[in-house]
Amino acid sequence: MPTSRLDLLRWQFDLTWSLTELHLDALRVDDFLWAPTDSYWTVRLYADGAWRPDWADNEPDPIPLPTIGWLSWHIGWWWSAATDQLAGRPPRDRRDVHWPGDGRAAVAWLRGLRDGWIRTLDGLTESGLDKPSSFPWPAETKLTVAHLVSWVNSELMKNVAEIGQLRLLRTASLA
Repeated sequence: MPTSRLDLLRWQFDLTWSLTELHLDALRVDDFLWAPTDSYWTVRLYADGAWRPDWADNEPDPIPLPTIGWLSWHIGWWWSAATDQLAGRPPRDRRDVHWPGDGRAAVAWLRGLRDGWIRTLDGLTESGLDKPSSFPWPAETKLTVAHLVSWVNSELMKNVAEIGQLRLLRTASLA
């Protein structure tokens, strides 16, 4: 039973990560760039060898359906930026975060981010949860590290649910 806010946030993360592993273990390499519709966002290989995501500063309506590759890049970007924030570094810009290039590498990247996040969580203290955090929202919102950690748990759960749904749709389409 969690005895502190930090214990509760860690428990919530561990629960979310267990769902993440369920889907990561079931993914096949071909799942990452599969698109079930003509309107989708994915990651694309550019001439310089970098895999970059489709992006629009003003979200289109309707929003394109992301591929699992795009979603794995998205997790990698915001999670890297959240870890930067807690380490006292400026959060990296999305343009500086590239997709690793294939499904196996993306899964390894996400697992590495998880390991780094665990180290970050292990370095937090109960009083540190009350420090201000300016990521992913503007500093004037006056939200805290506790909000950031809770947001990471929520964002991960949302993105993993999207990955799981896409994985299930692809599996059904192959049947």
